[in-house]
Amino acid sequence: MEEITKATQLVGVVRHYYGKPHVAIVKFTEDIPMRTRVHFIGKHTDLEEEIDSMEYDHRPVTIARGGEEIGVRVATKVHRGDRVYIIK
Repeated sequence: MEEITKATQLVGVVRHYYGKPHVAIVKFTEDIPMRTRVHFIGKHTDLEEEIDSMEYDHRPVTIARGGEEIGVRVATKVHRGDRVYIIK
């Protein structure tokens, strides 16, 4: 079981990862604005970073709406099923 220290609120789950552009498709459960610090956690994933690029339907957005699947640029590989938490 993973230990969650700074990451406190589950806000999404990774649905898919595209390696060439380093983009995670995240199904968000809450509204998340650009520049929010998040923590991707999974069996093989432990990545903290600030969201600096989001797209919905191939168009840039500044807020990920709860219930939507949003493309989020990530620095390294993440995996389907990884959980996404807000870092407080």
